[in-house]
Amino acid sequence: MRSLLLAGTALLTLASGAAQAQVSNDVVRIGVLNDRSGIYADLAGEGSAIAARMAAEEFGGKVAGAPIEIVVADHQNKADIAASKAREWVDTGNVDVIADVPNSAAALAVQGITKDKKRIFLMSGPGATALTGAQCSPYGFHWAYDNYAMAAGTGRALFEQGKKNWYFVTADYAFGQSLEEETTKMVNKLGGKVVGTVRHPLGSADFSSFLLQAQASKADVIGFANAGGDATNAVKQAAEFGITQSGQSLAGLLLFITDIHALGLSAAQGLMFTEGFYWNLDDQTRDWSKKFEAKAGKKPTMVQAGVYSAVKHYLKAVEAAKTDDSDKVAAKMRELPVEDMFAKKGKVAANGRMFHDMYLVRVKKPGESKGPWDYYDVVKTIPAETAFLDPALSGCPLVK
Repeated sequence: MRSLLLAGTALLTLASGAAQAQVSNDVVRIGVLNDRSGIYADLAGEGSAIAARMAAEEFGGKVAGAPIEIVVADHQNKADIAASKAREWVDTGNVDVIADVPNSAAALAVQGITKDKKRIFLMSGPGATALTGAQCSPYGFHWAYDNYAMAAGTGRALFEQGKKNWYFVTADYAFGQSLEEETTKMVNKLGGKVVGTVRHPLGSADFSSFLLQAQASKADVIGFANAGGDATNAVKQAAEFGITQSGQSLAGLLLFITDIHALGLSAAQGLMFTEGFYWNLDDQTRDWSKKFEAKAGKKPTMVQAGVYSAVKHYLKAVEAAKTDDSDKVAAKMRELPVEDMFAKKGKVAANGRMFHDMYLVRVKKPGESKGPWDYYDVVKTIPAETAFLDPALSGCPLVK
């Protein structure tokens, strides 16, 4: 009898070891890689790390029997630094998944590494459509927004107002070029015209020469194909130039609530743009955003809310698959619906694009705001199926 009991105990120990071995290195380690000190630090930065930690906390700090760890790093908006950190994390840091990565050039570099190394990549910060198009990956998931969604929502809304001719002020790197390209396609498709464009370096402080060229074009719309500090500087200086008083409209093709907070309602009022998340949408978004604000000292951007949602969905997939094996987890992520405060009835397509509703918003006038961070009127909801490009048209080889 004693020998049978010992044998049984040994089998249980082996079984337990086999179950634990389903999680590599006995830990699920998530790396949040973003801009923590530059022009995108406010819209991502530490706020994205806080959002990832909030998702882990909802699981009690454990998934599939293994502890969850969040590590962070600053890519300084440089593709080579992003690639180097991603490679280091995977090769020596036992990082299972990389999250966020604003700056499309950096994200495209990380996409190549995570694809080769078979690591999950959760993208909330970048906008380039190539991430789910020609440079897609079986392990890459594009979450909060992309440049097609921003261009389609804002471009169509302004066209419907009779604004048909555009001039672009564009950040001169992969993200800005992609955003300009997607908006140009939408403008042309609707029957409008792009009358000119000017490119500016990342992190520009003085937009005067670019704005003078845009003003001289007499275009109906001056579209800012930039983000973060570049976007706020451009909009602020356009207001100082009195451009809108001459009849031209300003379109921020990628703006965040932190940008509006920095600008103030006096400078930002009337701006219309597309958002993937707003803290004041419903009780669920308000409740989560209140918890986030208690930790971060501000309301979340759609990038930060997207990090939370993507990490939470990843952890759900690990739990369902009972392993952190990237192939099995990626399959579960595509299989499971996305249902949380960020996305209702969200769905992950074969190319890794997470489909969810987007929102066309207009910035309130100062007298319309009812309190801190009450900045938007939601003009309309843009259904997921029209907000994003059909995966069959994306150019991703994963889509048959």
